[in-house]
Amino acid sequence: MIERILVPMDDSEMARRALAYALENHPDAEITVLHVVGGPSPLGGAATALALSDDIEAAAEERAEEVFDDARERAAEYDVEITTEVQLGHPVRAILNRAADFDAVVLGTHGGSLSDRLVVGNVAQKVFRNSPVPVIIAR
Repeated sequence: MIERILVPMDDSEMARRALAYALENHPDAEITVLHVVGGPSPLGGAATALALSDDIEAAAEERAEEVFDDARERAAEYDVEITTEVQLGHPVRAILNRAADFDAVVLGTHGGSLSDRLVVGNVAQKVFRNSPVPVIIAR
């Protein structure tokens, strides 16, 4: 029986579908939504802005709050309270480091933008292949 579920989320529709799947199919499970904020990368963007913050952890929490607000609203539709968690670093490593504490991981197939589809689709594949617990890929 699945009692504890980890749902890694970004702000994509596929991540929202993964959360909806977990809420609909495991209404009695404890659900933790994990948002991974990447470290600095040569591609720049938001990760570079995060790296330039005085307090990286506070900046990561602030960036994650929009994702968490959306997740809480969706969970409220099912009359479920969720737990939220922010991790810094590479998404695959962060998810796999937390997975062993859960009975299952539920995640979407890919993120929203083209770069997200390439990277996050790869994340789903790597998590699926390396997770110590069952992984459910929601479409």
